[in-house]
Order: sequence, then structure tokens, then C-alpha cells
Amino acid sequence: MGKKNKQDPSLLFDQYYREIWCDRWLDLKEALKEEKNTQVSIDETTPPYWLDEASLLTASLLPVSIGSTVLDMCAAPGGKSLVLARAMGKTGFLTANDRSPDRRERLRKVLYSLTDDIRPEIRITGFNAESWGLYEKDVYDAVLLDAPCSSERHVLNDEKYLSQWSQTRPKRLAISQYAMLSSALMAVKEGGYILYSTCSINPGENEEVVQKLFKRHAMEVEEIQEIPSWAEKRKYGAMVLPDKSGGRGPMYFCLLKKVKNEE
Repeated sequence: MGKKNKQDPSLLFDQYYREIWCDRWLDLKEALKEEKNTQVSIDETTPPYWLDEASLLTASLLPVSIGSTVLDMCAAPGGKSLVLARAMGKTGFLTANDRSPDRRERLRKVLYSLTDDIRPEIRITGFNAESWGLYEKDVYDAVLLDAPCSSERHVLNDEKYLSQWSQTRPKRLAISQYAMLSSALMAVKEGGYILYSTCSINPGENEEVVQKLFKRHAMEVEEIQEIPSWAEKRKYGAMVLPDKSGGRGPMYFCLLKKVKNEE
């Protein structure tokens, strides 16, 4: 018996996303192939940082103010953490988490690029974000969960990762993403905010993760539905896609608020 021919992963990838995006896929795919790294400044006091503009805009949506207590659950390499830290001021407290030691070191360098007079108190940790809420319940004013995802733009531009792509990966990631989002809901205070985001174009990793949270915790959470003009509304949350935003993104985001218990 001869060996069965395996279909080219790049063809499977193309077919998979064509079924999701239909007629839009060809334009979206070409836009994703065009690498666009933008050097942006958080403000006039912060050194320029290589960060997609959509990431900068998204991080700015989390309601953070002077003195806030904030958790960035998957913080490295640190661009979004930098946005949050700058908004919190010296009296704030930021926990920046990442499980990779190498990525935590980069995170540390980024956050400590802020000058002493504007840098909040910072704790850098390496815990499992999926179980965070079991240990720190109702602690934070705001939580950013920029979850690990399929990162299709990166996959399309790297032959190694494209050759390893499988339809099972988005499903595995979605399970982990939901566990992290549930954990974030436990960790945030009543009346506090969660910003869930990914750089995936897969609905299964984006609005369907949020939808699952609403199905299981409908009485505990609500969506803040003010969608900025630079984003496209989805069933839950919104997206910035490079084919219609001058190359920015992709970036999915959904801003949630933990409902206060009236009892």
C-alpha cells in the first residue's frame, strides 16, 4: 500500500480562511502578506517603539487612569503594557505577566524605559494566565488580555510556520483563550473592565470566545459597545483589518465590564 498524499498545509490554510472570509479573502490575504511595522511614540516623553498602530489604539481603549491597579495577563513584548503604564502614572500598580523568561526580560526593559517620575509600581510575573483568577480574585480595576492566538499575518509571512499549520491549532487556542478570559473575569473587581484582544482573523478565537463567556456568565458581564470609527463591528467586539485600514492590524478587541452585584 502506498502512502496517502498529505495536502499542502498552505493550501489547507488558504481553503480554511477562504471559507470564513469568502469574497474578501483574496484582498485580505494580500494585505496580510505586506509586512508593516510602525514606529510609534506613546507620548513625547517615551522613546519610539515598534508597534502596529492598531495595537496602540486598542490598548488605549482600556479605561485606565492615574492610580489604577491593572493586570496585563500576556504582556510581552510590552508595547501595550507601555501604553497602560503611561496612563496609570506613578501612583498606579501594574502587574505584567508572561510565562516565557526571555520575553519577560524584554518586557522588563520596555517598561523600565519609562522615567522614574511617571513609571507606576511594576510587578513582572511568569504565571499561568489560565488559572490566575483562582489566586487573585476581585483585585484589579482593569485587566488586559491580549491572548496568544493564530497570528495569521505572521504565519503567512513565515514558510516554517505555514508548513506546520493545522486546523486543530485554532481550536486548541480557543480553549486556552476562554480559560484566560474566564480567569480575567475572576481577577477584575466588580465594576472593573476587561479588554480582550487578539491579532487573529479567526472568529473562533475572537467573538466566539466572548460569546462563550456570555453564555456561561451572562449575569456577571456586559459589553461596552462604543465602537471607534477606525474599527469594524463584529457580533461581539470589533476588528481592525489591514485591507480596509491602510495596513493596520489585524486586531480584534472587545471591551467588557464586570457587573456589580446588587445584593
